Amino acid sequence: MKKLLHFLQKLELHKIHYTIEHNRDDYIMVLVTIPGERWEVEFDARGNVEIEVFKNSTGVYSDERILDRLFASDAS
Repeated sequence: MKKLLHFLQKLELHKIHYTIEHNRDDYIMVLVTIPGERWEVEFDARGNVEIEVFKNSTGVYSDERILDRLFASDAS
């Protein structure tokens, strides 16, 4: 839950629009749309995070550090 709340706070801080859905048991999904990309970030109660990025090339990632890419464009 801490990871989810921290992620939502960062999205709000960077003024990135998101929606929340509950499509799978035990997971909460945060849908994020930025120019040219759509992100599906799922959090479970055990602290696991799954990230799926849709753009010219798609993929499923388990490395949470990839979330920093969402905020990198805001810094420039």
